[in-house]
Amino acid sequence: MTTFLVIVLLIAGFFVGMNLWTRRLTRQGLDRVPKLGQIVPVQGGSIHYVEKGDPSNQSIVMIHGLAGQLQHFTYAIMDLLADDYHVIAVDRPGCGYSTRDAADLGQLPAQARMIQEFLDTKGITNAVLVGHSLGGAVSLAMALDHPGKTKALALLAPLTQKLPETPQVFKPLEIRTEWLRGFIGNTIAVPISAKTAPHALSAVFDPEQPPEDFLDRAGGALGLRPSAFITASQDVVGVDVSIAAQVARYGDLSVHGGILYGAQDAILSPSANGDPMTRFGLSNEKIEGLGHMIPITAPDACAAFIRRMAEHAGSPPNSATKTV
Repeated sequence: MTTFLVIVLLIAGFFVGMNLWTRRLTRQGLDRVPKLGQIVPVQGGSIHYVEKGDPSNQSIVMIHGLAGQLQHFTYAIMDLLADDYHVIAVDRPGCGYSTRDAADLGQLPAQARMIQEFLDTKGITNAVLVGHSLGGAVSLAMALDHPGKTKALALLAPLTQKLPETPQVFKPLEIRTEWLRGFIGNTIAVPISAKTAPHALSAVFDPEQPPEDFLDRAGGALGLRPSAFITASQDVVGVDVSIAAQVARYGDLSVHGGILYGAQDAILSPSANGDPMTRFGLSNEKIEGLGHMIPITAPDACAAFIRRMAEHAGSPPNSATKTV
């Protein structure tokens, strides 16, 4: 009995220690990456956003990917576009400094509804949507559900199809029980993420190298929080259960635009996710030598692509795949 009690106390002490370590890393992350913008309440949570440029210009709305935050766009792309456009970058619901109240709000229609509600509050009714990775799937959901409020799509390495399996680097997020997400998120997830961050970043940026300032300037330190782990896990599961229904609706897509991929993307297959979308009116471009994180590694190319999509909105696209 005494041995059993000692074991229980050791296990309890371990998890208490992990929780204290998690709290310290969380405070450090918030200090390193402070809130940049404003927060607008929406049904089911709130949206944190930053904006630059003249509001009388065409609005471009940027939506980041899995386990990301709006700093993926403030890193460089926003400044490249703000002189000519009204540019808004959002933290997806539950990410960065945005919030969401329930796990099922990780499903694509719910995220699309929350961001569109935010845009309605801002009086933006003709947005050019720039979605990176999972943000591309959310952008497509918005274009399907609100075609009259979406002027064009400029999708960067987007998720468009149901994946055969979760990418290996995101496998630890594949947790379908909410209490277990919370327990792991508040104990071991953040310390493990802190220790394995170099490996994870290398996998996400492959074949390119992550910038040395990623944790600060690109907001990566915000991922060292329980809420970041929990939200990302909810996203993985929410997208998995909702994307098949979205794929079935692509024939109804009426918003023009295009897709830009790094040809060597190691996270999402350019051929599996980009090529099929030409059937639904989206152009498809690939840049040789680049990987998944093109908003950070190739901001000039991304900004030029976004400009083309914004300027040719409503024109019939050249749907052929092009590699440059």
